[in-house]
Amino acid sequence: MDELVVDNIHTFYGTSHILFGISLKVNRGECVCLLGRNGVGKTTTLKTIMGLAHAGQGAITYNEKNLIGLPPYEIARMGIGYVPDERLIFPDLTVRENLEIGEKAPLTRDVAPWTVDRVYQLFPSLKPLDGRPGGYLSGGEQQMLTCGRTLMGNPSLLLLDEPVEGLAPVVVQEVTQQIRHLKKMGLTILFAEQNIKFATEISDRAYVIEGGRVRYEGTMEALEQQSEIKEKYLMI
Repeated sequence: MDELVVDNIHTFYGTSHILFGISLKVNRGECVCLLGRNGVGKTTTLKTIMGLAHAGQGAITYNEKNLIGLPPYEIARMGIGYVPDERLIFPDLTVRENLEIGEKAPLTRDVAPWTVDRVYQLFPSLKPLDGRPGGYLSGGEQQMLTCGRTLMGNPSLLLLDEPVEGLAPVVVQEVTQQIRHLKKMGLTILFAEQNIKFATEISDRAYVIEGGRVRYEGTMEALEQQSEIKEKYLMI
């Protein structure tokens, strides 16, 4: 079943045309990656889905409900959580307070709600930092905190923007394990990334984006055989 459907999206920043007919689908329980270099439209695609960027043309549906024209807070209430690459944690609030501020009841009663303790189980590095202000965390710790805060809203679809950008290799390994755990729990995930090694380890399918257009779509296994695509659009 298609949970998220993006159909022929054209997105503008003012008079600048950024996305040119982006279309993609994410099925329930899938982990799908938007692959591409910096500045190709990956972040804008996620922001358009979340209502943070304006789609001048096209359609976006989530569980067959239209998202176009809705403000971001209404989209969040429909079960979509967004983890921005800027992280945007509250530097003066403690780790626990950052998590608690994102708390929202799940959409259905049959889902076990996320709690602070459950976030600490997923991100054990955060538990000893419970009372530390967010501004004193490392980049990797802030990334985990941002993801944990989004999970406190009990999303059924998680949008991740460059989740391992700028992180040390050991932290990338930790984040990889955590996302795998979320997949096993059945969470649907769409993320933007340029690290193909990381994407290959966790993704079911990929869309390669260049110049605001989808240049390739397929499974990660199929993409591994596409040396021309990787060389042309991913610089591999």
